[in-house]
Amino acid sequence: MQHPPQTLEDIRLAIVGLGYVGLPLAVEFGKKRPVTGFDINAARIHALQAGHDATLEVSDEELRTATGLRYTTELEALRQCNVYIVTVPTPIDEHKRPDLSPLISASQTIGKVLKPGDVVVYESTVYPGATEEDCVPVLEKGSGLRCNTDFFVGYSPERINPGDKEHRVSSIRKVTSGSTPETADIVDRLYQQIIVVGTHKASSIRVAEAAKVIENTQRDLNIALINELAIIFNKMGIDTESVLQAAGTKWNFLPFRPGLVGGHCIGVDPYYLTHKAQSIGYHPEIILAGRRMNDGMGAYVVSQLVKAMLQRRIHVQGARVLVMGLTFKENCPDLRNTRVVDIVRELREYHAVAEVYDPWVSAEEAQHEYGFTPIAAPTPGAYDAIILAVAHRQFREMGEQRIRALGKTPHVLYDLKYLLRADESDLRL
Repeated sequence: MQHPPQTLEDIRLAIVGLGYVGLPLAVEFGKKRPVTGFDINAARIHALQAGHDATLEVSDEELRTATGLRYTTELEALRQCNVYIVTVPTPIDEHKRPDLSPLISASQTIGKVLKPGDVVVYESTVYPGATEEDCVPVLEKGSGLRCNTDFFVGYSPERINPGDKEHRVSSIRKVTSGSTPETADIVDRLYQQIIVVGTHKASSIRVAEAAKVIENTQRDLNIALINELAIIFNKMGIDTESVLQAAGTKWNFLPFRPGLVGGHCIGVDPYYLTHKAQSIGYHPEIILAGRRMNDGMGAYVVSQLVKAMLQRRIHVQGARVLVMGLTFKENCPDLRNTRVVDIVRELREYHAVAEVYDPWVSAEEAQHEYGFTPIAAPTPGAYDAIILAVAHRQFREMGEQRIRALGKTPHVLYDLKYLLRADESDLRL
């Protein structure tokens, strides 16, 4: 029977997948040890080799400090490694079912170079059991080796928050686990090399997987509750933000706010848990109810906007509506699973002309992902309605007057993100 690497010095590390999760991780390890950073996207590798991260998660200066990090698209470069950390996306498909194809593909790649004594650690969000039930068989088939006899696996869920410059890889406590006690120990010690706030070694891989998937499920449900409260308060003519500020004076009131729920975590992870629950014969009513609420917020926002436009005798069909912001959150270029597109699509159902402006996004990426190209700059005095959909700092700095100057007389200004005071906008969630 084989054993995993016994000491940190024995580890020859590879990070497989250099996106929002993998690159920051590779950079932190690259400050401490030699690391092979692998990605199948040649353009991504060339940009990193040139010293720039298009996702803006890692600065050019930070890339320069990772002196041990080398980038490659070559499979042979992985053959020298003995610990592989997999950080590929785990999205959902159009039917809101888990899409494990990137994870399976990465496992197939590693299976081609896997050797006795190697360890494969997964960071991608999955449902409990996926590492051992879905990934391990792929590794075994590709390598001809047996798990926990010839090679070993671990799971340490990512906790990256895109655009957050305060909570970084090294300052977020890390959950770790392994398929054997010996593997769990070396995986935990490896992450302790870069995680300054410490680690939590879970009792099993399935426990670590479950912990990850409920973190964002909990947030999703809390936001769904606030979204439902916002709808109720709107019908009652009560300002939701004022209510939340008042309730927030109690020490244990949670400071959630209403809004669109997208991104690669909160809007996706609950579907991984519900998929697994349904596969074992349980229908998760509360989790799916929260998902339905949050997935319906784009349509609700547009219905409120249309009512306000009609009250001002603004003709909706053919109206020009400026949607300010496209990314799933503020101050980052991440377009994954952004629910702003729900607003755009709903406006088109009313035959309104939606123009999207976002200084953070790549127009080419938006066109590729969603089939429309954001405008380079808004036209002053041109819009029948304006929706502040994302709280980018550029929009916050504009203030009411400069934003209002983009609208016609009259127009409707809908502030989804509380960028302005209550008396400065026409509508708020």
